[in-house]
Amino acid sequence: MNTSTAPLQAGLSGAGGLTDREARRRLERFGPNEIEKPPGPGIPRMFLEQVGDILVLFLIGATLVSVLAGELLDASVILAIVAVNSVIGVVQQYQAQRALEALDELAAPTARVRRRGGWRVIPSRELVPGDIVAVEAGDRVPADMDAIESANLRVDESILTGESVPVEKDARAGNHHLFAGTTVAYGRATGVVTATGMRTRVGRLARTIARSPNEDPPLKKKLNAVGEALAAACLLLVGATLAAGLLRREPLLEMFLTSVSLGVAAVPEGLPAVVTVVLALGTRRMSARNAIVRNLASVETLGSVTVICSDKTGTLTMNEMSVTEMFCGGERFAVSGSGYAPEGQFQPLGRHSGDAPTPAHEPLRTMLLGGLLCSDALLQKEKRGWRVIGDPTEGALVVAAAKAGLRRAECESVYRRVFEIPFDSTRKMMTTIHRTPEMQNGAPRYVSFTKGSPDVVLGRCTSVMLQDSRVRIDPVIRRQLESTVRSMASRALRVLALATREWDGEGWRSGAVEDGLMLVGYFGMIDPPRPEAGPAVAKCRAAGITPVMITGDLVPTAMAVARSIGICAEGEKAVLGSDVGRLSDTALLKVARDARVYAEVSPEHKSRIVQALKQDGHIVAMTGDGVNDAPALKWADIGIAMGVKGTDVAREASDMVLTDDNFATIVTAIEEGRTIYANVRKCIRYLLSCNSGELITVVGAVLAGMGRPLVAAQILWVNLVTDAAPAIALGMEKPEQDTLNARPPDPGQGIFTLGMVVRLLAEGLWIGALSLGTYAFDLYSGGSIAHARSMCFGVLVFMQLFHANNCRSERRSVFESGPFSSIPMVLALAVSALAQLFVMAGPLAPVFGVEQLAAAEWLFVAVVSATIVPVSETIKTVVPVE
Repeated sequence: MNTSTAPLQAGLSGAGGLTDREARRRLERFGPNEIEKPPGPGIPRMFLEQVGDILVLFLIGATLVSVLAGELLDASVILAIVAVNSVIGVVQQYQAQRALEALDELAAPTARVRRRGGWRVIPSRELVPGDIVAVEAGDRVPADMDAIESANLRVDESILTGESVPVEKDARAGNHHLFAGTTVAYGRATGVVTATGMRTRVGRLARTIARSPNEDPPLKKKLNAVGEALAAACLLLVGATLAAGLLRREPLLEMFLTSVSLGVAAVPEGLPAVVTVVLALGTRRMSARNAIVRNLASVETLGSVTVICSDKTGTLTMNEMSVTEMFCGGERFAVSGSGYAPEGQFQPLGRHSGDAPTPAHEPLRTMLLGGLLCSDALLQKEKRGWRVIGDPTEGALVVAAAKAGLRRAECESVYRRVFEIPFDSTRKMMTTIHRTPEMQNGAPRYVSFTKGSPDVVLGRCTSVMLQDSRVRIDPVIRRQLESTVRSMASRALRVLALATREWDGEGWRSGAVEDGLMLVGYFGMIDPPRPEAGPAVAKCRAAGITPVMITGDLVPTAMAVARSIGICAEGEKAVLGSDVGRLSDTALLKVARDARVYAEVSPEHKSRIVQALKQDGHIVAMTGDGVNDAPALKWADIGIAMGVKGTDVAREASDMVLTDDNFATIVTAIEEGRTIYANVRKCIRYLLSCNSGELITVVGAVLAGMGRPLVAAQILWVNLVTDAAPAIALGMEKPEQDTLNARPPDPGQGIFTLGMVVRLLAEGLWIGALSLGTYAFDLYSGGSIAHARSMCFGVLVFMQLFHANNCRSERRSVFESGPFSSIPMVLALAVSALAQLFVMAGPLAPVFGVEQLAAAEWLFVAVVSATIVPVSETIKTVVPVE
């Protein structure tokens, strides 16, 4: 028994484990064995978060002013807009939470524990320190444990370390610690629980993550800046207009109503709702393409990303060890196929593709058969694909054999295992002995297979299988074989040797089983890159995004994967985690500007790297699946967790979860994010240029002493009919051709670039000038003020509807993209135009103070309104977009 576990043994019922009474007492003391998740915000809090936006608060202020002015209709409509905006945001956030709850899986739902002298299966949450627990290959360790008995134990700790190779554990040695959430890859063990729940290594890390600060996403920051600017400008204009009217000795009540109308005209009531709808539509599209977004603004954040820090194991690679190269019979073979799917070919390197060997190729068949028989891993077909149960290295051998049609059940029925010498770290080998179907002089024949470290196995071999014959190993051949191993290792392949020996009768019982062997060949294996990772990295580079690999793996493995998928080029070097640890913040910032691969890093190193990149002005995305990735996921501007193989801790720390664990999905998300950002810019340009036109119309009339060109109800209707459907249709625009090839938005640049401001002011000036001109022309031509308002009302609305089509692209002409190519826009304009006609020519006309127009006047309204199209096209040509 390990001395470190001795204090926990109090309360044991002999060798039978804890008593029920003691287990209950410890459960009350230590609490359930589960990771505490921060409670999600309730619906009331979600609503408060939605209405806390500056623009929304400004709208609420406008509502109060409208109530004080007696404009109850205005107040009701504004409140309705705020409510719709809040409901959409809350529904989206709630749906994301529900989707993640459905995705969550308990790390170890049950555990086999010894209580009162017998073994029981209990929920893992009921484990307590001091419990004796049994685990075997394929099990997840349910709590932190110290092994007190073990047999050939190897544990996959990749979720903690990022290392894809299982770690050997031994109850008799110093490496007897097992950690919650890791997976037993090989062998079995009995251990005593040392820590549960938040006291485990995973739990302590989760507590650290929960204390990490949350920052507002870039879009929210930029929209807040827009809201602040609009609020300041609106208050200034309202105050100036009110003062100008009073100086002209206008009636106080009339000027107050005019100022309220001006405030309503200045505020883009639909902007918060439109942005929310645009983001919600984006999250729906993302969900259909295997990405769950936990909050709306995270979609746009991806579009602003300038650096993606990606874990290697399970993110850029399959997290499935695969045989990719073999040496046998004196030849090298490339093994195709990916992951654990038993599909692939064995192509001799240096031969014509038509010369691919058949499974009957003797050296190849012997190699594959021996690898299968001298292993204990199982290959199973599941709903999500193929799965290996057992050691990943042995799993790679089983999959390679399956690609040649060799299945365990069939082969073991012919070659029955009769004896084995398990692997251990001293011998670095494993041997199995099998009875063959052949007989010699009435006695059965046997064959043994030995696999292990290349240098150790080669030292036990006296001959080698070259082609179909047995050749004695001389110094020259030995050097050639050693050179082959070095060549394979230089390509970051993990090399495993296989040897065999035939036995007449039961001579193997003599004890010299692992001597006098014949080398069959070498397996070269690696956790292969995902097939889509290379193209995804290339797309990131084309999009102006720098991909960076951060992994706990050794340098050769990390660099091999990074070079193969294009993250770095030949000659570039990796930065070691030890270097990250010793560098100051300033020095690390300088290193991070050029580094593309970090190897042998710890979780603390990952967080420092992310923080250095953010300090350098980057918008950083971090992808990962393991517990070791969670702190960096939390620190990043957007954390992206893997949903299939990712841990609960990683998902809780993330902003977005990929349900297919596919790195290429991130590229899709980037394109979606950029499309959304571009569409939000289009909406803002459209809404603010239109509202500028309304401001110019109202302010110009007041300053010229022409009264109010529109009453408050008409102004609110203009905003409602033009801001809602057309703006949402702009938010549904498809990606433009160069969306992914353009540079990402400058993190330090706001939405209001110089080019955008010039465009929207020029367009707003044209809309306002022609609307005000129409009002003045009709008024001074003898028309009543009600008739002049009606003409102005029609021009202002229909000019904005024409303008909506102009705003579909910041670069391309509306005629190039096609004025009828967007079905949502066609429908939006049709609905808005019909609604305007219904108000101006229908039964609601008296409610809005509208007089009927003659046919010639309608023609005048249409012609004047259409002039915005050539004006906007000219502005696109003259004023460049940043």
